[in-house]
Amino acid sequence: MKPEPKTEAELLQRARDIAGLSFFELAETANMIVPANLKRDKGWVGQLLEWHLGAVAGSKPQQDFLDLGIELKSIPIGHTGKPLETTFVCVAPLIGVHGLTWEKSHVRQKLSKVLWIPVEGEREIPLAARKVGSPILWSPNDEEENALQQDWEELMEMIVLGQVEKITAKHGEVMQLRPKAANSRVFTEAYGATGKSIKTTPRGFYLRTQFTNQIIKRYFS
Repeated sequence: MKPEPKTEAELLQRARDIAGLSFFELAETANMIVPANLKRDKGWVGQLLEWHLGAVAGSKPQQDFLDLGIELKSIPIGHTGKPLETTFVCVAPLIGVHGLTWEKSHVRQKLSKVLWIPVEGEREIPLAARKVGSPILWSPNDEEENALQQDWEELMEMIVLGQVEKITAKHGEVMQLRPKAANSRVFTEAYGATGKSIKTTPRGFYLRTQFTNQIIKRYFS
């Protein structure tokens, strides 16, 4: 793995250097094997990019480039230039959330500055042949931050009130809360409607595709 970049400029240059290259070319340099598909290797693309960019956080609950305050997110793009799937932000806290504010939230920290790496995501393109696009270094503007905060506060209020089981993917304008677990047998603690502890599936915050599409359109228009 490449050493951690010392500056934002160094990180951006590395990201620009891999733009236009295929997963096969990047995997060869990193001495990694390209899987046949991503069904069992969902995190493979992220690991490949982390290797080339020098991200050391891995799966730790912190920004990928902690010293630079930057989060790394790959985003699969279709032929039309639109994102093909929602973007996972972080796992949602379901207990001990009384008094938690947007300003101190993990979501806000993760999204304060993001290095987006668009990648070809159409399934008919063999994984090895898919290419990396030009990077986008993004921080939410006031409008985007307000929309994120509004959704976060609405979803967290439902969690605090013991309504986590009532939250569906329809809640939230730009960000939703969805189950996030390796399988349906994984459970965690949450508040029930009576205020007592219940067992439920872990949840994660996800950015809707229309939100990430606006980010991409703004940078490439």
